[in-house]
Amino acid sequence: MHNMGPHHPECPERLAAIQDRLIAAGLDLYLNFYDAPNAAIEHLIRAHPPEHVRRIMQTAPQSGIVHLDPDTAMMSATLPAALRSAGAGVLAVDLVVGGEAENAFCAVRPPGHHAERTNAMGFCFFNNIAVAARHALEKHGLERVAIIDFDVHHGNGTEDIFAGDERVLMVSIFQHPFYPYSGTENPAPNMCNVPVPRGTRGEEFRQVVNDIWLPRLHEFRPQMLFISAGFDAHYEDDMGSLGLVESDYAWVTEQLKAVAAQYGGKRIVSMLEGGYALSALGRSVSAHIRVLADL
Repeated sequence: MHNMGPHHPECPERLAAIQDRLIAAGLDLYLNFYDAPNAAIEHLIRAHPPEHVRRIMQTAPQSGIVHLDPDTAMMSATLPAALRSAGAGVLAVDLVVGGEAENAFCAVRPPGHHAERTNAMGFCFFNNIAVAARHALEKHGLERVAIIDFDVHHGNGTEDIFAGDERVLMVSIFQHPFYPYSGTENPAPNMCNVPVPRGTRGEEFRQVVNDIWLPRLHEFRPQMLFISAGFDAHYEDDMGSLGLVESDYAWVTEQLKAVAAQYGGKRIVSMLEGGYALSALGRSVSAHIRVLADL
């Protein structure tokens, strides 16, 4: 029900496209589905100061639309959606660390990786992946977790929250120069940012994963993996100008599963970020989930 206006790319139809594709591919029969609970204040303030949480809650309108920036707006259903999106990551961590699920994919909107500690932006209000990762660290006592972000845009919010946190390694790839025009200036030692030019395709992406991501992940030995799964680097998605396809998303998922199996008891929580060409989004998520579920 969260709807930032007609023709906005971050639209309700995104989740319907994913669900329709899972059904069409016959994958839904093999998956366990959970309704996301609301994130509690205690979950949110692990990633954001209380003032930010309070400001988002106080800004939420009862009617109409309130713009936080030209691209990011709140209406009456936005706050409940944002709380459930963050809550999905918390539930997924509990399920995976508790052994009820080997891994989880959270089909959530609004996305989260642009939400900085004190600033909502880029369609994002709370940083879902950061809330989930901090829950694993603080609630479940994990000592090392890795965040992998393959969205076409740099996850500036996730970097803002975790820069300098030695318990977290973040590896990412993103089109540059491109929104939000960050990620290249003196990143912290625990940030492995790989900017790539427009037109980059699967072969170059796989080389980055093999030559840069995987060595850093093996060195770090993460006890759990978190994936900021944005699918807007797909060649059909005109939000960006990269050229990945479904087989690239399946391949990188296989590589990350191998890392999780070696160091993290196979524990992975993947959370939807971008992806705005509906057919490509549905196909890409389906390929990602097929690998996660060993189907």
